[in-house]
Order: sequence, then C-alpha cells, then structure tokens
Amino acid sequence: MAVNISIPTALRQYANGSGSVSLEAGTVGQLLNQLLEQFPQLGKQLYSEQGQLRSFVNVYVGDEDIRYLQGTETAVPDGETVSIIPAIAGGK
Repeated sequence: MAVNISIPTALRQYANGSGSVSLEAGTVGQLLNQLLEQFPQLGKQLYSEQGQLRSFVNVYVGDEDIRYLQGTETAVPDGETVSIIPAIAGGK
C-alpha cells in the first residue's frame, strides 16, 4: 500500500502543481528521496547544501513531527499521510 505525501501550496510550483503524491517507502527519508526523484526542483527547497532538511521545513507523519521521532529514519506505515509544512514568517 502507498503513502500519501501532502505538498503545501508554496511548494507546488516545484512539483508540477501537484498537491499530493502517492509513493511507497518504509521511512520518511526513503519517501523524500523518491519525491525528489520525481520532482528534483523540490530538493533546494527542502534540503540545505549539506544535505540536511532545512530548519524551516517541518515534516509530519500523521500528526507527529519527525523531529521528535527518529527524523528521516521515522517509519511510515502503509496508508499514512506525510505532510511537508514550511514555516512561514513575516508581517509586522
């Protein structure tokens, strides 16, 4: 069974306008790698030059932030939704 990745509006321009993608993977890292194979332009938006997830990019498996789990090694159960949520700042 596949895992659904939710792509936020701000990043859809780098994913051919897709709001979600269905892929098969065992961990968040594997899932993100597959996502970048399909949409390479997302790479610079999600990862730093050192290959680390950018500090303003939050990734959730269901309702759980992977930073408080096992990071990109977090297991992803079949049928789960993974959400990419970039932090937004600004205003006065």
